Amino acid sequence: MARQEVTVVLTHGAWADGSSWSKVVQALHQNHMEAVTVPLPLTSFADDVAALDRTLERVAGPVVLAGHAYAGAVIGATRNPGVKGLVYVAALAPAEGQTVADVFYMNAPHPQAPRLAPDGHGLIWLPTEAFATAFAQNASAAEQAVLSASQRPISPACITVPVGRPLWRDVPTWYLLAEQDRMIVPETQRFMAERMQARISAQPVDHTPSVTAPGVVVALLNDALRQIQGGMQ
Repeated sequence: MARQEVTVVLTHGAWADGSSWSKVVQALHQNHMEAVTVPLPLTSFADDVAALDRTLERVAGPVVLAGHAYAGAVIGATRNPGVKGLVYVAALAPAEGQTVADVFYMNAPHPQAPRLAPDGHGLIWLPTEAFATAFAQNASAAEQAVLSASQRPISPACITVPVGRPLWRDVPTWYLLAEQDRMIVPETQRFMAERMQARISAQPVDHTPSVTAPGVVVALLNDALRQIQGGMQ
């Protein structure tokens, strides 16, 4: 039987869109690997899981599914049988019955983390200055400006809903632990990664390594791809 090629599906978190994965997609495509991004509406947790499932329906064959930050909860909620492995990039991984907010606030925030609150329309925006101080402090000023200009707000309905049994209980999992993260402190990341029994890659990167250290992200994705493909032979 011919080996099925594995597609990498990349899911953005809050205050981002699919373009935050651009450098990772380019690197994967240069190595002749298939990669697509998921456009999350960030309007409710159910809406985001539905959007992920619609993208997965368009992908033929097995999938390594990656999520950044908030999207860690989203990728854990899919039940698509094509998903063979999960890669968490500085991502949140609530257990069954927990909300995203439960794990996001489980430890004291970094001193430079922004204060977050809904606006008059019930949406949470990231303050412009936070892209330079906490979200992607290792990015260039030009990259920070683009991230700020293209940010998508998140609804509290995304982070206050208890999740069901997460997929990380059933498939192999990898975790990129961002040691310089000022949005999700490393202690929280390590707790979640160890609880998942994930293969952990701890790196001196900020909260958004897909922009500031894409090679580190690609290396972890490649590790997941090799192991998933090896297990399918």
